[in-house]
Amino acid sequence: MRVPGSDLDLRLVGYFTVVAEHANFSRAAAVLHVAQPSLSRQIQRLEEHLGVRLFDRTPQGSRLTEAGRAFLPQAQALLQAAHQAELTAREGVTPREFTIGYVEDLVITHAVRRLRHRHPTARIRTRHLEWNDAHALTDRRVDALVARAPLPFATDRLRLTDLWTEPRVLVVSTDHRLAGKESVTVGDLSEEVLPQCPSAVPQWSDFARLEPRPDGVPARSAPIDYESFEDKLDLVAEERTVLILAAGDRRPQLRPGLTTVPIEGIDPVRVVLATRSAEANPLIDDFLNAWSSGTPAPRGR
Repeated sequence: MRVPGSDLDLRLVGYFTVVAEHANFSRAAAVLHVAQPSLSRQIQRLEEHLGVRLFDRTPQGSRLTEAGRAFLPQAQALLQAAHQAELTAREGVTPREFTIGYVEDLVITHAVRRLRHRHPTARIRTRHLEWNDAHALTDRRVDALVARAPLPFATDRLRLTDLWTEPRVLVVSTDHRLAGKESVTVGDLSEEVLPQCPSAVPQWSDFARLEPRPDGVPARSAPIDYESFEDKLDLVAEERTVLILAAGDRRPQLRPGLTTVPIEGIDPVRVVLATRSAEANPLIDDFLNAWSSGTPAPRGR
């Protein structure tokens, strides 16, 4: 049994709506990236299938016939319904819920917005996490995590995908001897003390403290008398320690009495998307595509 409308070619319907919008076959062909004679033949095929003439051709362009004007809203609704059917089918094989974690001052709004647009029926959420939350992924509180690498916890069961890089800067008090310099090197920091986090993995701690150093002398450690990042900024403002952060990290700029100085000759910070290595999730690929399709370059990139 023939299904009514089953022979209608949606591609031809799409061509028809573009010609109707521009009222000119030449302009419509340019928009569709097809040759004008080919477009004319496609519209003729549609007219033959429907048994009506859709356009009156004139030297000035083309205008819809009475049949064309009647068909246009139905054609637009048909294309929209087809698009919605495609989304519904895609959502049938993708997770209904997806939670993206992020830390510190990182901004993921643009990529999340694009992901929600592509999957309008999925429940896509964001969750701000503590920078050292080691179990958010393994406990499945989030499905993906945007963070600066190296991560302060073990990553042997995670997959890391690079998103962008940021140069590193020295954070000091505005009264510090290095404040106002155009840049500094690792050698300039030999007398400075740096905070040390005893709970972080050695790879993270070494990266944060620029160890091992060329002269082989370990970095001097500041007293462990802080509980939060804000506490560390207070120590910097008091000139009891200095910090090394990504240039894109805006938090020190929000606090009076602090300034940053670029550090030359060291590796940049990598911002990564961390996911569970043993899990395949199509929304992860779509989220990565969102980063590469219009997300503004972060500061410090």
